[in-house]
Amino acid sequence: MPELPEVETIKESMRKSLADATINSAKVYNRSLRQPVPDNFEKIVCKAKICRIYRIAKYALWELDNNCSIIWHFGMSGKVKISDIMPDALEKHDHIVITTSKGILIYNDPRRFGLVTIVKTSQLRENPLFKNLGLDPFDDKLTADYLESKLKYKKVPIKLSLLDQSIICGIGNIYASEALYGAKISPLRPSNSLTLKERANLIESVRIILKKAIAAGGSTLHDYKKPNGDIGYFQLQHSVYGKEGQQCPSGCKGKKCGGIVKIIQGGRSTFYCPHLQK
Repeated sequence: MPELPEVETIKESMRKSLADATINSAKVYNRSLRQPVPDNFEKIVCKAKICRIYRIAKYALWELDNNCSIIWHFGMSGKVKISDIMPDALEKHDHIVITTSKGILIYNDPRRFGLVTIVKTSQLRENPLFKNLGLDPFDDKLTADYLESKLKYKKVPIKLSLLDQSIICGIGNIYASEALYGAKISPLRPSNSLTLKERANLIESVRIILKKAIAAGGSTLHDYKKPNGDIGYFQLQHSVYGKEGQQCPSGCKGKKCGGIVKIIQGGRSTFYCPHLQK
């Protein structure tokens, strides 16, 4: 599933290609996504201008000039393709085609776990998709004191708290492992055991990792591709994710370090160095 860096990359591609465009037409070929695409989707978006393209957590949004907003979530395999002209033929799993004054966007989703819907912009923050979200990782309000207020009663492992979207939104499995490694904090530590300095270091590590991943276009492990068809390259910079049994890259050498370990937490894979991360 695309995490924050991948969604940010997709959002930026949308923004650079389609910002301020007018939607000339829309066609939904398959409404059976994670939630059904609304029956009136085409009617609402047609002739509307795209005023703003931005991201909330792992969602991309188009704010339209008709007081409505399109919400995009890419699920496990959803992706968008942007081109100047309509292709001669649609590909398998091309579910939605939006034609604008600046180009064509096609939404493709083999597993159909993604979501494309439209809501009143004024009601966006009350929508069930958003109303319980925590702070964005780049929000200035995300501080060590904020984390303390959210974690002081939590005994669950800190890795699981990083995945809790009601605390910090947008961080997924890959970047939680990478950020904890960067902060030298064990993913097994109880959330309420982190000191003030450790919480501050973790926030800094989260932001560093996410910025690097965004600069690299995200991580392509399975289905993810950028709208121009290119893959992301941050997987080449992973320190621990997917590196089970490999040498710790931080110079953590010798017999005391057995390399990167894989464990399962909350049904998700976690990778870390037990010698370095305490």
